[in-house]
Amino acid sequence: MARSFDELTAQEIAAGIAAGTFSAAEVTAAALDAIAARETEVQAFLQVTPELAQEAAARIDAARAAGEALPPLAGVPLAVKDNMNLVGTRTTCASRMLETYESPYTATCVARMLAAGCIPVGKANMDEFAFGSSTDSSAFHPTNNPWDTARVPGGSSGGSAAAVAAGMVPLSLGSDTGGSIRQPAALCGVVGMKPTYGAVSRYGVVAFGSSLDQVGPFGRTVADVALAMDALVSGGRDPYDSTAQDVVPGFAAAAASAEDLAGTRIGLVPAFMEAEGLTAEVRTGVERAASALEAAGAELVEVDLPHVDAAIAAYYVIGPAEAFSNLARFDGIRYGYQEPGCTNLADQSARSRAHGFGAEAKRRQMLGAYLLSSGVYDQYYYAAQKARTLITEDYSAAFARVDAILMPATPHAAFRHGEISDPTQMYLSDMYTISLNIAGNGGISVPVGLGADSGLPMAAQLVAPAFADERLITYAAVIERALGRAAGGSVLGVAPAFAGKGGELR
Repeated sequence: MARSFDELTAQEIAAGIAAGTFSAAEVTAAALDAIAARETEVQAFLQVTPELAQEAAARIDAARAAGEALPPLAGVPLAVKDNMNLVGTRTTCASRMLETYESPYTATCVARMLAAGCIPVGKANMDEFAFGSSTDSSAFHPTNNPWDTARVPGGSSGGSAAAVAAGMVPLSLGSDTGGSIRQPAALCGVVGMKPTYGAVSRYGVVAFGSSLDQVGPFGRTVADVALAMDALVSGGRDPYDSTAQDVVPGFAAAAASAEDLAGTRIGLVPAFMEAEGLTAEVRTGVERAASALEAAGAELVEVDLPHVDAAIAAYYVIGPAEAFSNLARFDGIRYGYQEPGCTNLADQSARSRAHGFGAEAKRRQMLGAYLLSSGVYDQYYYAAQKARTLITEDYSAAFARVDAILMPATPHAAFRHGEISDPTQMYLSDMYTISLNIAGNGGISVPVGLGADSGLPMAAQLVAPAFADERLITYAAVIERALGRAAGGSVLGVAPAFAGKGGELR
């Protein structure tokens, strides 16, 4: 009997291939068929890579035929955000500046997922250079939310989230500088995790804010995200990333341990639940998650983060300053877009940057240049770093009292394309996520049902102390089991309009 590819979790796909129920080649064909059937409406990808996928699948099937032990994610299709290098693909960062750039090597995070057996099916769309919260700033095309294609999927990892929500892949990778995994995961009704800063190598990932960036996975279920996390941290500390730490894999075990939470203390921040801009349906969703944790034995405790209101202001000083420094390399001389007809270096650089970067990329770099200029640096950048210290201390003080903190992931459901035109209002979409990047803690967004008003996915966010990311998996699994795997969807978090559309396994 034929079975739709999107009915299976990553865990089930790997188990089915290991058991011989189906082959990696069959799964890959089903994934590519699903992409072909759904991509026109969703536009989650910038590049689909059937040759790479088929070659990887053939290796998995040959290993099984030879009786070799298969890796834990053998045959699981994977989408990769297009700011991560993968040999055989372009890495464009959704920018004209890098439109023809061919990946010279493979990023460590991608290499570890491939070593775990994943099948690379394509590079996912994103906001240009990860500057945005909607994926509308991509230089090539916007991505649509599979729950309502008139709406955004969030950003900047919108393509990665939408590919999972549309049932085109069970796993994808994104990067998170101020909420770029957790916010699109919330808007698309899938699970998305930003690990602690330093838990996952960033080598081979094009930098936005070097003190803020972190790589993490999207998945249909918490257990799938846990398997991806085990793959991402396997192999120990990456010597090519000076910020990387040695994290022991244990995430799959943490997902399996989600039962009795007696003795666990979960923090709630009253100011977050009463904040201006938070919709009633999101508040209700978070309250449902809190009730699920309490029913499992956790004690709910009110905590305070007195300086967290400064997080957005600090982020939009630190982030643009680091972006200005990181993107200075794209000067039209060494690599990237080169404006034709220039007669000197200054003209070459100015014209190439003017025509290679989009509006949001220019806006953030110009802001960064101003913030790092003489006479301004002390007033803003130094003050932002002091605020960062205070916010980090607030989280440390809270975690002295609780094991994790529960809060909204976004203030509202997915908004329509073009609905928010003011950049400042767009920045506020990340009001609940930015403080984690400032402090460096890990966070996870988990679906909690559909909003009563919008009918769209709602999500709750869990935050844990630094390098206590396994707790996030455990507590998120409790919420998932209590409220259902999907955010009201028919199959595993896949948006109903796309479930079963193309991609059959026979």
